[in-house]
Amino acid sequence: MKIAVQSEPFDLGAETSAFSAAVTGAGAAGAIVTFTGLVRNDGGALSAMEIEHYPGMTEKAIAAIADEAVRRWSLADVLVIHRHGRLAPGETIMMVATAAPHRADAFAAAEFLMDYLKSRAPFWKKEIGADGSDWVAAKDADEAALKRW
Repeated sequence: MKIAVQSEPFDLGAETSAFSAAVTGAGAAGAIVTFTGLVRNDGGALSAMEIEHYPGMTEKAIAAIADEAVRRWSLADVLVIHRHGRLAPGETIMMVATAAPHRADAFAAAEFLMDYLKSRAPFWKKEIGADGSDWVAAKDADEAALKRW
C-alpha cells in the first residue's frame, strides 16, 4: 500500500505502471481500477486552488480508510496520491488505484476511497479567482455519496 500526500506533481503513467507491475507480478490481481482527479475550472473564474493539510494526520487518516477498503473488498493493493499547495486549473490533484482478484471489488473499493477523500479526508481547499478567494464548503451530494457505504 502506498499513501502519498505531496506538493509535487506526479507522473500518472509511471505510477500506474509501477502499481500494475507490483500486483500483476505477484499474481494477486485480476483487475486494476485507477481514478485521477483534476482541478476543475467551472465557469472559467478559477485561477488557482490552494489545498492545506496537517502533515502526519492526513496520511494516517487516509491509511486508515485504505486499510478498511482492503478488508471490505479483499484488495491486493491500494495506491492513494493527493497533492497539496497551490494548483492551477487542469492540474492533477489526486489519484486512486485499487487492485483485486475481480473487477467488481476493484471498482467498489476505488469509489469508496474517492468518496472518502472527497468528503472526509482532512484537507482544506480554497478557490482563488479574480474576485477573491473562498473556502470550499462540503456539498450535500458528497455527503449523500458516503451513505451508500
